[in-house]
Amino acid sequence: MAFAITQTCCNDASCVSVCPVNCIHPTPDEPDFGSTEMLYIDPQTCIDCGACADACPVDAIFPVDRLRGPDIGYAGLNERYYETHTGGNAWGEPHFPRSLPQDVGPLRIAIIGTGPAACYAAQSLLRSTGAEVTMLDRMPVPGGLVRFGVAPDHPSTKKVGDSFAALYRHPRLKMHLNVEVGTDLTHEEVAAHHHAVIYAVGAANDRALGIPGEDGAGSISATEFVGWYNSHPSVPADAIDLSAERVLVVGNGNVALDVARILVTDPELLAGTDIADHALAALRRSNVREVVLLGRRGPEHAAYTSPEFVALRHLPGVRVVVDEHGGTRAAIEAAEPGAKAALLGDVPIEEVDLSVPPARDGDRRIVFRFRCAPVELGAAGSVRVARTTTGEEETIPAGLVVRSIGYRSAPVADLPFDGATSTVPHRAGRVTDPDSGAPLAGTYVVGWVKRGPSGGIGANRTCSAETVDSLLDDAAAHRLPAPAGGAKEFDRLVRRRKPDALGLREMLAIDRVERQRGQESGRPRVKFATVGELLRAGRRFTGR
Repeated sequence: MAFAITQTCCNDASCVSVCPVNCIHPTPDEPDFGSTEMLYIDPQTCIDCGACADACPVDAIFPVDRLRGPDIGYAGLNERYYETHTGGNAWGEPHFPRSLPQDVGPLRIAIIGTGPAACYAAQSLLRSTGAEVTMLDRMPVPGGLVRFGVAPDHPSTKKVGDSFAALYRHPRLKMHLNVEVGTDLTHEEVAAHHHAVIYAVGAANDRALGIPGEDGAGSISATEFVGWYNSHPSVPADAIDLSAERVLVVGNGNVALDVARILVTDPELLAGTDIADHALAALRRSNVREVVLLGRRGPEHAAYTSPEFVALRHLPGVRVVVDEHGGTRAAIEAAEPGAKAALLGDVPIEEVDLSVPPARDGDRRIVFRFRCAPVELGAAGSVRVARTTTGEEETIPAGLVVRSIGYRSAPVADLPFDGATSTVPHRAGRVTDPDSGAPLAGTYVVGWVKRGPSGGIGANRTCSAETVDSLLDDAAAHRLPAPAGGAKEFDRLVRRRKPDALGLREMLAIDRVERQRGQESGRPRVKFATVGELLRAGRRFTGR
């Protein structure tokens, strides 16, 4: 019986490298890699060895005959991929671990950030070279997207963090947490103590709608909402008001689906996750009965991925419907099998009157409305919208509006920045001068600040590999500047500039206490939600 890849696939291709018959595609060498929603196992050539399941960092791979509930559909999803794609079983060119010439001395590399892109880069450097790696993060705890971006009801996805946790203990890796480069330290100061600096700072800002009222009361970004339920220290516990019966989410990507799902899921189903205590308490008091997902384009252009939509369809006590207007039904009925719109084929299509309050009896509801865009966010929770097909306008009462139309990176201090793409200019990860195009010696980027906010956790693995290859090429060619200061001098500089910086011991103490708190309440962990709590927890158990 073949294996199948399911909803939590992180696309990092750990499974590809261990498959003895090369039946998992697309591989990192194939053009579709990084653009497909997930990886797929060819059921015709899978030999049922289970090596892929053992290697998967997020427990996304199972034998087809063991799939249950909503996961049953993934057997067909894997099979259908090979109806239109011919992955083949021929092996590509072998890839060997990088090595540096003997005349290249020990390298010291600084990585700014501790999210997936940063960790993949650090793993590659530590495995293939004798480099010493220093990771810095403005947060008192590492993890980036894994800790603060993954929804709490996706615990399998969070398991990729376990492999990163082992990385943090590597003898050639040092951590400085609660230290912000650009505020506490300058780029020049970090570069002066390292041969190279890699920026992996992500895309923490949200894109603006550019309409009147979006900064008013009752309008928040998805960034803020996700941070709120994930205990991000920058988001206050009382930041979200759930007193309204209807919430309107602008956008229909995966983050928008996360927001909708958390809002209507039975809070008791979330009680066993690592959701923030304050968010769980607010959801238990919530009046939200309905979430409307507003999409500017048609169902054929929906931004969510198939796996995330399948997960949304099986929420207990939640009814999912499509609002019929502007040719939505026709687009769904005409969709080819496997097309994005075809996912909605068995979803009820109804004429939904959004001018009236949601029904208070029966199931909670998620409404997909396509070909509709917000025009103005008014007072008292009203949203003026327009149909993109006709321009016809109407007003939808909604006590809360969540803007979820994408992320963007903020400018990085002392580095060039392309405002149009919200990325740092680069060539293969080497930061370049925007005027001359020449690389800035010893300065590199990985992740979303490099390529824009696209791709999931696993996409950062190949992205980081490209950047590390560029760095090692530069090292071999002696193009990296020699640091003026040493490692101990840098440690003293950090302690002088940021006396409350945390290191590995404090990080391990925080992790231990959060897990202990979780064990006491039947949860994986109970996270501290403020910088003060994190600092106290780290110091209390290390004697600082």
